Amino acid sequence: MVRLTRTRLLASTIVAVAAAGCRATPEGAPALVDRASAQRAAQTSALASSRRTAIVDAAAKVAPSVLSITVGSRRRVPAGDPFDFFSFFVPRTTEQRVQGYCTGFVIRRGGIILTNQHCFNNADSITVSLADGTDLVARLLGEDPTTDIAVLKVDRELPVAPIGRSTDLLIGEWVVAIGNPYTYLLGNSEPTVTAGVVSATGRNVLPNNEQSGLYLDMIQTDASINPGNSGGPLTNSMGDVVGVNSFIFSQSGGSIGLGFAIPIERALRVADEIIRSGSVRRAWTGLTVGDARTMRDWKTAGGVAITAITEGGPAARAGLEAGMILTEANGRRLRNYLDWEAVKLDLHVGDTVQVRIKRSATGSTESRRLITGDLPSVTAARVSIIRGLELITVTSGIQAERSLRRDRGALVYRITDEVSRATGLLEGDVILAIDRTEIRTAAQVASLLESMGSQRMFRILFDRGGAISYVDLSFR
Repeated sequence: MVRLTRTRLLASTIVAVAAAGCRATPEGAPALVDRASAQRAAQTSALASSRRTAIVDAAAKVAPSVLSITVGSRRRVPAGDPFDFFSFFVPRTTEQRVQGYCTGFVIRRGGIILTNQHCFNNADSITVSLADGTDLVARLLGEDPTTDIAVLKVDRELPVAPIGRSTDLLIGEWVVAIGNPYTYLLGNSEPTVTAGVVSATGRNVLPNNEQSGLYLDMIQTDASINPGNSGGPLTNSMGDVVGVNSFIFSQSGGSIGLGFAIPIERALRVADEIIRSGSVRRAWTGLTVGDARTMRDWKTAGGVAITAITEGGPAARAGLEAGMILTEANGRRLRNYLDWEAVKLDLHVGDTVQVRIKRSATGSTESRRLITGDLPSVTAARVSIIRGLELITVTSGIQAERSLRRDRGALVYRITDEVSRATGLLEGDVILAIDRTEIRTAAQVASLLESMGSQRMFRILFDRGGAISYVDLSFR
């Protein structure tokens, strides 16, 4: 009560003095008004300053380089009449046009755009939309399904995103995800901004059957990443890009705070190679290791067991043998097979890999030096069946490289979208038989098809991911 009374009294005294001053010197009133206006202006300025946070500045810094991408493609559906469709083959399916949406950002002058590869499966048209609504036709310079990176180009000078580093990220620091979720429902193309923290770094995500890419050393964040955000930048609080938003864990399809981004260093390394040569030249080690299906406690195995060595390959030349356990590679501890895959993902052909191995779970470690080579499928002889379809013969090296179930047959090495839609075949399929003739080489496929007359129906038996399928075709 005493403190309250004294406060009131002080306030009354100030008012009385002020009133007396006003009566005594009327000319002082403007000074008091000016002081009050200055105080209000200062408060307004402080409030405005508090609104401009680091997140606001980060979003403003990178947003001009972020673009919305619309992808047109064709989806195969069952056909009503198999004899009304293509000039080379008779298919059992027809097509339906669909559109997909993702995000990208500019990484180089001249309209070079970085984004996710999974956005462009069977793409036949790509449109980039700027924040002001301008649409530009884009072309795909190249793509790498293994790292889920693709590079586009538009004929326009656009602002380049500021690039940072993912290697010094701190767990718990603020990050900003920028992209265009559900852009087809919105009336403009301005990017959406969400904020969160770095939940974890170096996350290795166990692959599933629907996943063609390897998501290793990922940045995990609780910043909302929703459908359409794929390929957009993840920035730190300074507005520098540290990652490429790629996928989420979700049961509903929407964000639940488990988002993952590809480290920017890996994304740019892959993009540089695509820009330079149009594709990524993968390194081959010539060894196969056990994965989660063959390791009882794969998360804490304390090493990676070698299950197979390709004869004459890099690992064989380094003296490695099946049964050995890899414990370290290029200074990185190998806790499980995903750590080994992460090491391989950043290797170039001709790189040296210093590995430490144990001959048994309780044995002492030894050092080995392995020099990587080209993938067997790259150096294999290719047989062109028709324009747009190339096959190679399955060998033990190619079987190990592609993790094939079959040790013989003809692998579909390259196939254009047009021929794929007509035949139903996909890259990675292994042709096992034509009619009742077993296939052992790619050249055998070419010979059999050349011997067939026009209009004759034939059946191709093939393996796709371990499942046997067939397609009936005919030449016209």
